[in-house]
Amino acid sequence: MKQPLVSILMPFKNTAVFLPECLQSILNQEYENWELWAINDHSSDTSLAVVQNFERRDHRIHIVANSGQGIIEALRSAYARCNGNLITRMDSDDVMTSDKLAIMVRLLLHFGEGHLALGQVKYFSENGISDGYYRYEKWLNQLTEKGINFSEIYKECVVPSPCWMAYRQDLESCGAFTSNRYPEDYDLTFRFYEKGLTCIPCDQVLHYWRDYETRTSRTSEHYAQNYFLGIKLYYFLKLDYDSRRSLVIWGAGFKGKTIAKSLIELGIRFIWLCDNPNKIGKRIYGKEMHHYTELNTMKSPQSIISVANDKAQTMIRRYLSGLGQSQGKDYFFFC
Repeated sequence: MKQPLVSILMPFKNTAVFLPECLQSILNQEYENWELWAINDHSSDTSLAVVQNFERRDHRIHIVANSGQGIIEALRSAYARCNGNLITRMDSDDVMTSDKLAIMVRLLLHFGEGHLALGQVKYFSENGISDGYYRYEKWLNQLTEKGINFSEIYKECVVPSPCWMAYRQDLESCGAFTSNRYPEDYDLTFRFYEKGLTCIPCDQVLHYWRDYETRTSRTSEHYAQNYFLGIKLYYFLKLDYDSRRSLVIWGAGFKGKTIAKSLIELGIRFIWLCDNPNKIGKRIYGKEMHHYTELNTMKSPQSIISVANDKAQTMIRRYLSGLGQSQGKDYFFFC
C-alpha cells in the first residue's frame, strides 16, 4: 500500500488528564506516515507540558500556540502548517484504535478523490453513557455502516468530527476551516454534503469518544440547540429549499417555534401544521395552525419536520410516503 502523509489536526485545551492516553493511541498507529499538529488553545493546566513530553519522544509531533481563540482558529493554525495530502482531525480527550489511520488511508486510496473516509465510533465514560448518547452512537454507526450519512443530515451531525479523513483537495473545495459558524463540525459536514462528497461505508469502530461533564460540547454556548437549528435552516434554505414549492412546518414545540420565527424574520412564507387539537386554529407569531391533513390539498409541498417523538416520526413518514413523497427531496427531519 502507498504511504501518503496523513496530517492529524488536534486542538487541545485543559485536557492534561486525558492527553497521555490520547497521544499514546496516536503513537500506537499501525500506519506510520503521519504528522500531528497539536494546537495549544490557551491551556491553563499542564496540557502543554504533557504534549511537549511526547514531542521530545517523536519528531512527527509539532506544537503550535493558537494565535486566536477557540477550536476554529486552532484548526486554521494547524491546517496552515500541515503538509499531508490526507487530512484528519483528532480530539485531545479521545482515543484512536491502532488500525484507524491504516483503514481510512486504505479506503481513500481505493475509492479516490471525491470520497470521505469515516469510521464507526463508541462512547466511553467513567460514569456510564446516557441513553441519549447511546442512541446517537447507534444511529450514527448505522448510517456509517452503509455510507448513507448524508441521508439524514438535517437530524443531527452525521459525520463525527474526530473520525473522518479526506483528500486535501477535497477539503479545500469545501472551504476547509474558513467558515466561522459553530458547531464547526456540523458546518463542515454540510459543506461536505454541498460539494457532493461520497461517504465510504465502514463497519468497524475506529474511534473512542470520551464523555465527561466538562467536555466542550457540553459546556460551550457554541453547541447549544439554537446553533444547531440555525445551521440546519441556513443550509436547508441554501441547498434543498425550492422557493417554487409551498413550504410546510410540522410541529409547534420549541424547535418548530424557533424555525417558524426564523422564517418569519426572513420573510419566507410557510404553512404550519400539527395534530394537537388544542393548537389547531390558534395563531402563534400571527400564523394559524392547521391540521396535518391540510397537506392533501397542497401541490408539491416541501416539509420541515420538527417532531422528535420516534413513533410520531414513523407515522409522519408513513403518511408522507402514502402521498408519494420521499425523504431528502420532499420532507426533511430536523430532529
